[in-house]
Amino acid sequence: MRKMDSNFISHGAKCAGWLYLPKDAAKSPVVIMAHGIAAQRDFRLPVFAERFVKKGLAVFLFDYRNFGDSDGEPRNLVSPRRHLQDWQAAIHHVRGLSDIDYGKIALWGSSFSGGHVLVTAAKNPGISAVVSQVPFVDGISTISSFDVKYQIAGMFHGLRDLTRILTFRRPHYVPVVADPGTFALMNTPESKPGYLGIVPDNSTWKNEAPARIILTIPMYRPINHAAKINCPVLIIYAENDSLISPDAVEKTADRIKNVKKVGLPAGHFDVYTGDMFEKVVAMEADFLYQHLVEG
Repeated sequence: MRKMDSNFISHGAKCAGWLYLPKDAAKSPVVIMAHGIAAQRDFRLPVFAERFVKKGLAVFLFDYRNFGDSDGEPRNLVSPRRHLQDWQAAIHHVRGLSDIDYGKIALWGSSFSGGHVLVTAAKNPGISAVVSQVPFVDGISTISSFDVKYQIAGMFHGLRDLTRILTFRRPHYVPVVADPGTFALMNTPESKPGYLGIVPDNSTWKNEAPARIILTIPMYRPINHAAKINCPVLIIYAENDSLISPDAVEKTADRIKNVKKVGLPAGHFDVYTGDMFEKVVAMEADFLYQHLVEG
């Protein structure tokens, strides 16, 4: 396996990417990958990438603008609109790489990016396959799963950040994850241990994000794009997910023409580590090989 830096520009800012290539392979099919809400590419995604490379697939793994090694301010800015722009720029970049078979491109996303890959595939008919893992599919469903007290607090934090934008001040940040009872983008019992459990020990990542995302979450609904996807899709969801409704994921899957959906007895973060990771990554690697190599 070869791994190299492969950066690209999205709307004037550098996005940092890693390109993984199978040893001695030429013109490999490629899987484009990026992470979920407020996360960086080094949060357990390299282990997925390495498994896919063992199947003879190239992988392009990138950070969104404002995250990780990518440029952009404010840091950790979560924005579906910007993330989707970065996905489009990543596809354009990959199609220009000499070692890639640009006619065989798959998209892989997890959690928030599990929704991004569905939207991106709906807008790009040339995509060959999609893997959507524990995907965010419906902002209304997600925000409705939190109690009224949380929703009111979220509105307060979001409006406070919006006010700071209008007055050209530093963003108002909230924690990405916290214990139950403490406000954060995610504060269910599994959120803090599950999320921090995939952050590398030497990471400089900060557990914070501008609060404005809370105002836009309800309007982000990948479910509305599902019927427009024409390529094969693998959706893996967690039956015990405290952040994303399994029913909402199933409704989304039912709108996709060519879909394989798998429900697992797991929580949202279980798919990244341990035995559940082994089960999930094997299914995903087989699916990608089937549609990128055998197909």
